[in-house]
Amino acid sequence: MISCIINTLHPATAYIDPAATSYIIQIAAGAVIAIGAVLGVYRNKIKRFFKTKFGKGEKTEMPASEHTRRDEKTDITADDLLNDK
Repeated sequence: MISCIINTLHPATAYIDPAATSYIIQIAAGAVIAIGAVLGVYRNKIKRFFKTKFGKGEKTEMPASEHTRRDEKTDITADDLLNDK
């Protein structure tokens, strides 16, 4: 611990390479885009959940075939997660 403190007292004689800076910017941009994509995919599902939970939205009835199909399935697939119907 003491050696870390002593080593940080001296000024650094290094620089950040422009390629490293570009890489850091790409990581940050990728994270922002990924968060935006996740929020975009789940935005309608989250809004619908809160509307039905607190009674401010219309509760839509699913067709009988849709009830049967969902009751029988035990595995969740990517199509199930992306299906906004």
